[in-house]
Amino acid sequence: MEVVSSSHSCLAFHQTPTSARRFLGTGVGPRHTKLTRPRKSAVLCVGRASNPGDSGKLHVSRSFDVSDVDAALQGISKKAGQIEKVAIPGLPEGPDSSQISTGLWEWRPKLTVYYEKSGTKNSKAPAVLFLPGFGVGTFHFEKQLMDLGRDYKVWTMDFLGQGMSLPCEDPAPKAMAGEKDEESYWGFGQDSQPWADELVYSVDLWRDQVQHFIEEVIGEPVYIVGNSLGGFVALYLAASSPHLVKGVTLLNATPFWGFLPNPARSPRLSKIFPWAGTFPLPSVVRKLTETVWQKISDPRSIQKILRQVYADHSTNVDKVFSRIIETTEHPAAAASFASIMFAPMGQISFQEALSRCQRQDIPISLMYGKEDPWVTPYWGIRVKQQVPEAPYYEISPAGHCPHDEVPEVTIACRVQIIAPLCIYTIYSH
Repeated sequence: MEVVSSSHSCLAFHQTPTSARRFLGTGVGPRHTKLTRPRKSAVLCVGRASNPGDSGKLHVSRSFDVSDVDAALQGISKKAGQIEKVAIPGLPEGPDSSQISTGLWEWRPKLTVYYEKSGTKNSKAPAVLFLPGFGVGTFHFEKQLMDLGRDYKVWTMDFLGQGMSLPCEDPAPKAMAGEKDEESYWGFGQDSQPWADELVYSVDLWRDQVQHFIEEVIGEPVYIVGNSLGGFVALYLAASSPHLVKGVTLLNATPFWGFLPNPARSPRLSKIFPWAGTFPLPSVVRKLTETVWQKISDPRSIQKILRQVYADHSTNVDKVFSRIIETTEHPAAAASFASIMFAPMGQISFQEALSRCQRQDIPISLMYGKEDPWVTPYWGIRVKQQVPEAPYYEISPAGHCPHDEVPEVTIACRVQIIAPLCIYTIYSH
């Protein structure tokens, strides 16, 4: 998405009154999934030209159709030809962007979390925490940090077992020297190290990781923005520790994670399964993991996946691709992947977490790429129906990672959400 560079001062959205953010009438509600066609209007995307010779001039760089989801649900019509002008700022560059710094936080022995931060020195500025999806990491939010860091205090982190938060020591080393070679995998030994006895890369672990990161590193309640798996963890944390969360934004959030029963919730049922993601990996799992890992870590497989999840194939994903490749080359990556895949579900479901957030008055907002082949807007609409007061943005063309594919749009929407102000569905021509 090409947008002419502009300053935040020209940002303007048509506002939907807060009182209108409700389902009206008897035919629509949380139990109904059939929606009428959204109300659409043509929108001009304008920005200030970055060319010094054209300083101060506004140029139309892109046009959009805007659909008001709430209006469609309420049966409100709109006059044809009505135009709203929306200015979407371009991403800052060079000295205009906020600088990003990196850090390592040792949460538990041998479990070190990699994180990045950026932000204003204004202590009263809101704190925002970004949580990545499965298989990616902090690098997926660098555009957000460079932009929002000018006005907010912003953090992002890699989940344990992923990205640069993989262990620096083998959790289950092979005992015999002859078993090792240049391509040997960590975690494939017969016995686990003491620090890894109870280690399993589950949503419960990640929820606890985020909770302690907020308490010990950030030091104040935050707005959490989560993509895919990160959205699930964000909602899970908000439901479990509402005092740490000011609001949650879901970016194509996965509505489920894990397949095996949670031992705390279903202790008897969980005992049926002999292994649930702990170290060391059973021999049969090691063999399966080697076969699967060789396939999914192949650069050609990664390129294919990126083509699926990015709707606009002209988007430059070279950096994302290279960083994913770097992660797959870590000796602990394969065993960590196996642990993640076989880890149990969380103690509460996505729907239960939503209900808890509602009861505790935690604001929820939704931002979904329309062309996502995995978490389609259907799931966003379901959340919207359960939480009718939630602002809902549907962006097109955009896939599973709208924050990286169309960062200008998602940043502009997020500023409005944190405000919070309006509700839109955005489509690009």
